[in-house]
Amino acid sequence: MKSSLVYLCFSTDFLIEEADEWRKDCWEMIKERSDCMFLFLTKRIDRFMKCIPDDWNDGYENVTVCCTIENQKNVDFKLDIFSKLPIKHKRIIAQPLLEKIDIEKYLGGVEEVVVGGESDFNARPLDYTWVLDIREQCIRKNVSFVFRQCGTYTIKDGRCYKLQIKDLCKQAKLANINYKSS
Repeated sequence: MKSSLVYLCFSTDFLIEEADEWRKDCWEMIKERSDCMFLFLTKRIDRFMKCIPDDWNDGYENVTVCCTIENQKNVDFKLDIFSKLPIKHKRIIAQPLLEKIDIEKYLGGVEEVVVGGESDFNARPLDYTWVLDIREQCIRKNVSFVFRQCGTYTIKDGRCYKLQIKDLCKQAKLANINYKSS
């Protein structure tokens, strides 16, 4: 039987301080439902060790932790921490990607990198060359790569395109640049 994927706290952050009072109950449910795969994103990876259960050890087999980054400053701070944490399933989410970043030295133990642009009328531009550069880093380290969505303002071949929000994922898929690790 294929396990179900359960997204945790997609309108907030699983490691946010306000969740401290109920997170223990959530960990109990996660342990009980070993037939499901749980996935959460966090901007607060520096709080991770304060937020895990006592029996975490090197991680639960049914939990994927996604560390979010958007610029080189956060790459160097967050991924330095993330790379050293006891987590069985790691993903990096570079969304919204705001500048060219170098993540290659942090890709050890990472299963997938997801990249995407910002989406709204005040969105900062996404340069497609940044996306391709991350893809090449992933290929060199044999890490799966997913281009999730373009930005509302996407720069390609020196030209800035304004895309409708409804088309951001479709246009990324049409780029056909995803990479599956072997």
